[in-house]
Amino acid sequence: MDIAIWLLTGILVAFVLVWLRHRFASFIAQRPEDYETGEPFDLRRHLNGPFTCDGVIYGPTGRVASRFTADFDAQWDGNRCVMAEHFQYDSGSRQDREWRLELGNDGTLRAEADDVVGTGIGRQHGSALHLQYRIRLTEDAGGHVLSVTDWMYLAPDGAIVNRSQFRKFGIKVAELVAVMRAKTPEEKDQAA
Repeated sequence: MDIAIWLLTGILVAFVLVWLRHRFASFIAQRPEDYETGEPFDLRRHLNGPFTCDGVIYGPTGRVASRFTADFDAQWDGNRCVMAEHFQYDSGSRQDREWRLELGNDGTLRAEADDVVGTGIGRQHGSALHLQYRIRLTEDAGGHVLSVTDWMYLAPDGAIVNRSQFRKFGIKVAELVAVMRAKTPEEKDQAA
């Protein structure tokens, strides 16, 4: 009987420690208030016009599953934005997406896209933006619906660093890390 009690106590303590780490010391434990310092991230200013993006997607084992480059074009009309995204993956496949964003005067953000289930909800605060949504993968990727926690951090040079985690039933199945930067005048001329 003593062994069973010790075993159950050990399991309970391990569960509590994992929960505490997850709740207070993990990626999803971040809060917008953690980023009060630094240049304020104003989406209308910092995520406006043509952008280029480079990134990697990590699979569930932590190894790189895919690499990509992308061209973005974010056009604001007051507090509303349409952002067109054109991805090219290392596999040769391409993907086009369009985000429809609405920024509240209090820094809240509503985000919709054709592959987003419902509406994404976020908040910009200080030098960061936090967004949560559910995304439906394409059929060739399994058609799964994943919960996404998305953070964008404004770098001192104006680049935007994006880190996203994708979860299914609370288990991390993928992670994305990307850097977005405004296109130079030369890059804009080449695209034209």
